[in-house]
Amino acid sequence: MTELPSVDHEEIIRRISRDLADSYDEELEMEIEDRHPLAAGERAPATESADERRRYFSQLFRLQAELVKLQDWVVATRQRVVILFEGRDAAGKGGVIKRISQRLNPRVCRVVALPAPNDRECTQWYFQRYVPHLPAAGEIVLFDRSWYNRAGVEHVMGFCTAAEYEEFFRSVPEFERMLVRSDIRLLKYWFSITDEEQHLRFLGRIHDPLKQWKLSPMDLESRRRWEEYTKAKEVMLQRSHIAEARWWVVQAVDKKRARLNCIDHLLKQFPYAEVCKEPIVLPEREHHEHYSRQAVAAEMLVPEVY
Repeated sequence: MTELPSVDHEEIIRRISRDLADSYDEELEMEIEDRHPLAAGERAPATESADERRRYFSQLFRLQAELVKLQDWVVATRQRVVILFEGRDAAGKGGVIKRISQRLNPRVCRVVALPAPNDRECTQWYFQRYVPHLPAAGEIVLFDRSWYNRAGVEHVMGFCTAAEYEEFFRSVPEFERMLVRSDIRLLKYWFSITDEEQHLRFLGRIHDPLKQWKLSPMDLESRRRWEEYTKAKEVMLQRSHIAEARWWVVQAVDKKRARLNCIDHLLKQFPYAEVCKEPIVLPEREHHEHYSRQAVAAEMLVPEVY
C-alpha cells in the first residue's frame, strides 16, 4: 500500500492559511484593478491609510460571510431572488456585483448581463428575453442592467418609439407585481454618481489599457448626453417606484462605501437565519496495491515560467 508522506499539524495549518490568504488576495487584485492611472497633469489623490483599508476589508469580509448565510437560507427555504443593478456607465454596478457573488456558489447565485437584443428579440414581447433568466427555487439572480434599458439607453438614444416607451411604463409595474405575486423577491438598486465622478472614472478607463475595453461608443455618447440621461432616470424612478418593488438609491461616489452600504441593505431585506448543517468529515482516501500514478508526458506540461 502506498503511504502518503507524513505532514505535521503545523505544516497543514500553514498550507490552509496560505490558501485562505490567496483567496483574500483576489479581493486585493480587484482593488488594484479599480484604481485608475491619472491623466497627464493631474495630481495624485491622497492615499488611504492602512487603518481605512483594514476597516474596509474587515467589514467587507464580514458582510460576505453573511451573504454565504443568506445563500444557504435561500437554498434551504427554496427562495427565488432577483436583484436589479442600474445606474450610469461607470457608476460601480459591476464592482458591487463582483463583491456579492465573489464567495457564493455560482450554481446558486448567477449574474445576468444581456447584450443588445438581436433582430429576432426585437420583434418579441419586450420582457420575453429576460424571463428565461429568472430564478428557480433556491436561486439568486443578479441583473447587471435589466429591462429598465428601455427607460434609459433605449429612450435616450432613440432605440425605441415613443409608443413603446409609454407601453413600457404601463407594463413594468404589472410585470413586477406578477413576479412578486409568484413569490419572487425583487430588489431594485440605482447607483448614483455625480457628473464630476463619472468624468474622472471615464478618464481612468481611457488611460488604462486594461480598462479601455469597458468604454464603448455608446458610453462616450452617454457622457455627452448626461442631462438627457438624468431626465430619463428621474422619470424612471418616479413612474416605476411601486410598493411591491420599490427603488433603492445607493450613493456611489465613494465606491467602497457604496459596496458596503448596498450589501448591508440587501442583507436586511431578508429574514434569513444561519442554516444548521451536518459536520463535514473528510473520508480516508482508498489506496490500491497495484495502482501507481503515471507520469505525464513532458510535451504536455505547461512551461514553469514563474
